[in-house]
Amino acid sequence: MALALYRKYRPATFAEVVGQEHVTEPLRTALAAGRINHAYLFSGPRGCGKTSSARIMARSLNCVQGPTPDPCGECGPCRALAPEGPGSVDVTELDAASHGGVDDARELRDRAFYAPAESRYRVFIIDEAHMVTTQGFNALLKIVEEPPEHLIFIFATTEPDKVLTTIRSRTHHYPFRLIPPSAMRELLERNVAAEGVTVEPAVYPLVIRAGGGSARDTQSVLDQLLAGAGPEGVTYERAVALLGVTDSALIDAMVDALAAEDHKAVFGTIDRLAEAGHDPRRFATDLLDRLRDLILLRSVPDAAATGMVSAPEEQLSRMVAQAERIKPGTLTRYAEIIHNGLLEMRGATAPRLLLELLAARMLLPEVADDEGAMLQRLERLERRIAAGGAAPASSAPAAPGGAAPAPERTFERPSQRAARSDTGSDGAAAGRPTAAAQPAPARADDRTAAAQPAERQAPAQPAQAAPAAASGPVRPAQPAGPAAQAAPAEAPAASASSAPGQIDAAALRQYWPQLLAAVRKLSRSTEAMLTNATVYSVEGSAVTLTHTSEPLARRLSEPRNADCIATALSQVVAGQWNVRCLHAAAVQGQAPARQAAAPQRPRPEQQQRANPASERPTPASTERPKPENTPRPAESDRPRRPAAVTTEPDIPLPPEPDDDEYADAESPGPEPEPVDPEAVAHKLLSDHLGARPID
Repeated sequence: MALALYRKYRPATFAEVVGQEHVTEPLRTALAAGRINHAYLFSGPRGCGKTSSARIMARSLNCVQGPTPDPCGECGPCRALAPEGPGSVDVTELDAASHGGVDDARELRDRAFYAPAESRYRVFIIDEAHMVTTQGFNALLKIVEEPPEHLIFIFATTEPDKVLTTIRSRTHHYPFRLIPPSAMRELLERNVAAEGVTVEPAVYPLVIRAGGGSARDTQSVLDQLLAGAGPEGVTYERAVALLGVTDSALIDAMVDALAAEDHKAVFGTIDRLAEAGHDPRRFATDLLDRLRDLILLRSVPDAAATGMVSAPEEQLSRMVAQAERIKPGTLTRYAEIIHNGLLEMRGATAPRLLLELLAARMLLPEVADDEGAMLQRLERLERRIAAGGAAPASSAPAAPGGAAPAPERTFERPSQRAARSDTGSDGAAAGRPTAAAQPAPARADDRTAAAQPAERQAPAQPAQAAPAAASGPVRPAQPAGPAAQAAPAEAPAASASSAPGQIDAAALRQYWPQLLAAVRKLSRSTEAMLTNATVYSVEGSAVTLTHTSEPLARRLSEPRNADCIATALSQVVAGQWNVRCLHAAAVQGQAPARQAAAPQRPRPEQQQRANPASERPTPASTERPKPENTPRPAESDRPRRPAAVTTEPDIPLPPEPDDDEYADAESPGPEPEPVDPEAVAHKLLSDHLGARPID
C-alpha cells in the first residue's frame, strides 16, 4: 500500500515546517536557550502543522543532544519519533474526540506521575483538545498547573476558545495560520520532484485553490492527481475534469461576454455550462474568483509579479486585457451580485435558473436603483463617449431658420418680476416707449429678452397706439372680480397677467406661519388682528387679505398696519409689497353688490386732512333711503322709525395702542379722559342711522 503524501513528506524538524515561521522561530529560540515550559497550546486551521510541530517538539526535547532546535536524527528517541518511526513509550498521543471524558482524564493523571522509561521528558500530546469535557479539564487542572519536572503537556486544537480558560491561562499559546499560496507551491513542486512525475504548471493553481491553504488537504488533492496520471503526467484537462473545476475557457467566455454586454453570448455560455454537466454553484464560485483577480489587476498593476494573482502566463495576459475592458465600479458590482447569489444558491432546487437571473442582474443595471447600478451606467456612458469621440461643448440644437438657440432659463425674485411687470404694463399702456423701441441701461438683475414672455417683447402696434394717443393715457385693465372692484383708488394697479413663476395666493398661504412670526416681531397688536385673516389674492405686488370682521379689516388696511404687514412680507418672501384687507363677506358675495362696488370709506381723520371743507361722506353700503313726506297719522306726532339695519354697523374702535405699552406695562401712563356715554350714543345714531335726537 502506497503511503499518502502528507504522511510520506511530513516534516521531521522545525526547519522543514512550511509557512509557520512565526511559530517555529520562537520555539527554536526557546529550545536553544533551555527555557522549557510545562504546557503548550497549538491552535490553528486543520492541516497546517499543529500535530507535526508537537511531535517535533517532543523529539527535540528527548534528543540525546537536547533540548535542541535541530534533533540529530540518529539517537534512539529521534529514530523512534521520526515521521515513519514506531513511536516512543515516553510520548503519549491522545485523541480527545474519543478520550475526552472525566475517566480518561483521571487515568492520564495517574499515569503522569511515573517517571519516563528511557527519555528525558514524559510528553502528553492531546489532539482536538476542545473536545475534552469540562469535568475532564477540571480533573487535569491541578496536574497541569503544578506538574512534575519530567512532565510536559502539548494541547493541539482548532478551536482554542472552547478550551477551559483556567487551562489556557497556564499554557504558552502559539497560533498557526493557513499556508500562503507561494509557500504551498514550493512544497508541491518539491514533492512532485521527489515523486518523479510531470505536472503542468497550470495544474498547481487548481490544486492550491482546492486545498484552501491546508498543507494536508492540498497534498491529498495532489496525491489523487498523481495516482490518476498517465504517461504524459498530470495535464490541465485531466485536473479540471477530476477536480470539477470550471474550465477557464468558459470563465473567459463569460467575462468577455459581460465586458461586451452581449446578452446572447452570456446566456449561451450558461447553456454550454449546463450541457457539459458542470455545477452552476461551482461555476459561480470560479467566476467570483476570476472577478477578484480582475479587481486586483485593475487596482494593482503589479499584482501578478508580487504573487497576489496566481495564473499561467498566457492566462494572465488574457486577464490583464479583460481588466482593462471592464471598469472597476462594474467589476465590483458583478462581484457583489455573484457573492449574494451564492448565498441564495445554497439548497436551491434550480441553481441554473438562479445563475441566469444573476446574469440578467449584471446586464441590466437600469432595473436597480442602488449606487453600484448607477455607477455602472455612468461607466457605460463614459465608455460609449470614449469610443465615439468627445461630446461637443454645446449640445443644444439650433433653432429653426438658423436663429440662435434660446439661452438657459433663469429665475428671478418675485420682487424683480413684479417691478418689471408693473413697469412694462404701465409704460406700454400710457404710450411710453417700450424696451423694444427705446434702449434702457443694463442692470444686474435684468434678464435676457429670450427668457421674457412674448407679449412683453413685442413692440406696440400702430393700430393700437393711435387710439391710445387720441384718448389719452389708458389705465391698465383691472382684473374682474369682487376683490378688484372693491380695491381703493390709491392702490397701485397690477398687470392683468402675472409673470410666469410669480408667487400666487396658494404659495403665499404656505408662508402664513412665517409671516405671522415676522409681524409679531414688528407689532404684536397687528399680529393679533391677523388671527382670522387669510390671503385672498396676489396680483403683481398687490396682496389682498380678507378678514371675518369688517372693523378689523378696515384697521388692517390703515397705513400703519399695512406697512407692518408689507415689511414682514419683504422679510419672508423678499420684494416690495402693497397690502390691503377686505371684509370676507363682501368678497364671497354675501353682502349686496353695491357694497362690494363702493370704494372703501376713509377714516374721519383722513377725510378731514384731505378735504377739511367738505362734509364726511356716507358709505354706499350704509346709506338708507330717507322716508318720504307722507301724511302722518292723526293719532301720532312722533317721527317715523327708520328701517332695521341689516349690515354690521361701523362702530369706531378705540385708538390702537403702541407696542411700547406691552414692553413697559409696569409704568403707569396718563389717566384717560372721561367719556360721555350719551354723546357716544348720539354720534352713533347720527352717523349710521341718519337720525337726530328730538329730546
